[in-house]
Amino acid sequence: MRGFAVSAAVLTGALVLAGCGSDGGGDGEGGISVSGAYMPQPVSDDMAAGFLTIVNDSGTKAELTSVTSDVGEVTLHETAGGTMEEVQDLAVPAHGQLVFKSGGTHLMFDKLKHKPEEGQTVAVELHFAEADPVVVKMPVKSATYIPKTGQ
Repeated sequence: MRGFAVSAAVLTGALVLAGCGSDGGGDGEGGISVSGAYMPQPVSDDMAAGFLTIVNDSGTKAELTSVTSDVGEVTLHETAGGTMEEVQDLAVPAHGQLVFKSGGTHLMFDKLKHKPEEGQTVAVELHFAEADPVVVKMPVKSATYIPKTGQ
């Protein structure tokens, strides 16, 4: 019986840890999840863009304050009226989502340490004002990739 209790505790701990962060899927348990993450293969050696959807299943607004990556510096950008500008934070509404898509809100990677190639994966960490960071693995797609969702 004692061995069963230890095994159950280990399994429960593993399941809890599996729910932390995201690799493109979501946990759907009243928190932050991410889907549809990708980076088009950069055409420049020092700049790239990234796209994803952040879902907030909680009853309170979440605030994305920064994004970090080992591949280079990452800033948050919005495009409105044909003008792109950097923003310091972005709101993810309660029971809502924040969509990063071409021509709109996006991640801007600058000062790339190396040029990501199609087929590789770029890891980013999303930082929130009052929530744990979320690690996302962004697959690098072709420069002309257009997801089925139209992001």
